[in-house]
Amino acid sequence: MSDEHYPEIQAMDFETAFSALQENVAQLENEDLPLEKALALFERGQILAKHCAVLLEQAELTVRTLTMGADGKLPTEG
Repeated sequence: MSDEHYPEIQAMDFETAFSALQENVAQLENEDLPLEKALALFERGQILAKHCAVLLEQAELTVRTLTMGADGKLPTEG
């Protein structure tokens, strides 16, 4: 499984990739597919899921960076 076989996925934002992943899962669940097609959809789904996870990690890092105080610690409610 290789991301370079799916360059269009790397260009997707989170919402687009997550929607594509949901469609992918629906196809796998609801269609009687030949094995080769099912494996291709599974591979694409794995890459979509990985891409979504990376985008979420990046968003979390951005939020943490934006909420950190000057001392590098998260502010506490008082």
